[in-house]
Amino acid sequence: MTGRASPAKAAEGDAPVFAYIASLPQPQRGIAEAVDALAARTLPGLRRSVKWGMSYYGVGDGWCFSCGAFDDHVKLMFINGVTLDPVPPVTPVGMGKATRGVEVRTVDDLDERQVAEWMRQVTAVPGVGGRKRRPAGT
Repeated sequence: MTGRASPAKAAEGDAPVFAYIASLPQPQRGIAEAVDALAARTLPGLRRSVKWGMSYYGVGDGWCFSCGAFDDHVKLMFINGVTLDPVPPVTPVGMGKATRGVEVRTVDDLDERQVAEWMRQVTAVPGVGGRKRRPAGT
């Protein structure tokens, strides 16, 4: 692992994400497995993809959050995370001004209750995780 995202190839579906997670060293693999399992339990209709060397998750029309392994932690980043309550504490570099998240160093550091709540909140945002809004009269 390096300070950069994995070189995993972009692909949609469960299998590429499971392969990406399986390729990670411990403890990152255990953290990513826990995040993936939490997302599956929390979000009906969950979609998975590998993009930019990280796993991405979404429901409805958009991708809502990502989970990427780095040399000493896993970044869990919520697209449009500035709208979450409470706002996650980490502002990532190069992921957009509205993205916020957490860095997890061990499975025990994963606050499943809070992360599940953030997952539910972010997937409810139209155009990010929910259905896109249609202009009136269409």
